Amino acid sequence: MFGSKKEIIGIDIGASAVKLVQLKETKAGYQLKSMDREPLPPEAVVDSSIMDSTSVVQAIHALSERNRIKSADVAISVSGHSVIIRKISLPSMTEDELDNSIQWEAEQYIPFEMSEVFLDYHIIGPDPNDENLMEVVLVAAKRDFVNEYVGVLKESGLNPVVVDVDCFAIENVYSLLYGDDDVDVVALIDIGAGGAQVNILKNNVSVFTREVQMGGNHFNEEIQKRFGLSSEDAETLKLQGAFEGVDATQAAALIKQVTDALCQEIRRSLDFFSSAFADEQVQKLYVSGGVALTENLLKSLEDRLGIPVAVLDPFSHMAVSESDFDLDYVKSVAPFFAVAAGLATRKVGDKL
Repeated sequence: MFGSKKEIIGIDIGASAVKLVQLKETKAGYQLKSMDREPLPPEAVVDSSIMDSTSVVQAIHALSERNRIKSADVAISVSGHSVIIRKISLPSMTEDELDNSIQWEAEQYIPFEMSEVFLDYHIIGPDPNDENLMEVVLVAAKRDFVNEYVGVLKESGLNPVVVDVDCFAIENVYSLLYGDDDVDVVALIDIGAGGAQVNILKNNVSVFTREVQMGGNHFNEEIQKRFGLSSEDAETLKLQGAFEGVDATQAAALIKQVTDALCQEIRRSLDFFSSAFADEQVQKLYVSGGVALTENLLKSLEDRLGIPVAVLDPFSHMAVSESDFDLDYVKSVAPFFAVAAGLATRKVGDKL
C-alpha cells in the first residue's frame, strides 16, 4: 500500500500467530519457497494493536531463523479501527492531479487529522452513474499504528518495504490466482482470531469493505466459559469438534450457536452491500483465515446465504514441491496463510 521486481517476503502479524510466506515468481506462475507460522501468547495483539512487542519480535526472530532469512525486504499489512477505507466519487482528473489534491479531498472523508495518518488511494475508473466523476478507493492508516508494525520488523532485523491492508492482500491472491470468470460479484471473507474482514469485488474490483467484530477468539472464549478448558484445548475442540472429557452433543450445540451468530453477521454485511449497490447480489463467497477450518462453518454459510461457499486456498494455484513440503499439511493449513501469501505477491511501489 505505502511504498523492482525484487521478491519480498509476506509477514502477517495476527492475533494468534505470526505467519510467513516466501514465493518465487516463474514464467509459469508462483512457486512456494517457504511457509511457516509462530504462535503468539494471548493478548500479545489485541484489536490489531501490538500490546506485547517483545513477544512479536521473538516470534518473527523464530520464523527468520527457521527459514534462514536475514535482512530481507518484507511486506506487512494492517487492519482494524485505525484503518479507514472509503470508496468515493471525485471529479475526473489525472493521477498527477489527484496526487496534488488528495490531502484536501481526504479531509472530507477521514475522521483523523491528516498529519496523523498515512494516506493512499487507487483510482477504480469512471463513475457508472456520472461520466464527469471517477470512483476512487481511499485508505488512511494512523501513523502511530503503522509504526508499531514497522518497529517490530526493524527490531527483528527485517526491512519493511510495503505496508498493505489485510483485505486487499487477500484480494491480490484472488485476482492473481483465481479469477472466476463465471462470477461477477464475489465476497472474500477473512476470519481470523480477532475478527473478520469482508471485501466484495465486482468484476475483480473492490467495491465494498466491512469489518465484523467476531472471530476465532469468540469461539474459544465461549468454549472456555462453558467447559472450563484452556485456550489451547478450546482451539482443539473448535477445529476438531470434539475433546476428551467434553460431551460431544453439548460441544456441537455450542459451536453451532457461535457459528450461527457469525453467519448472521456475514449475512448482514452482504445485505448492506446489496442495499448500497442497487440490489446487486454476491454470487460466490470465499473464506480464509483459521476459522475457515471450523467444523461445519462452510455448510452453515451456504445454508444461510444460499450461494456457493469455498475455502480460499492460496497455494492451490501455485507450484508446491512434494520434495520440500508435505502437500496434505500445506492444504490443511492454507487458509491461515491467505494474507501472508497475498503480501508475498506484492512488489515495491505497488499501489493498493
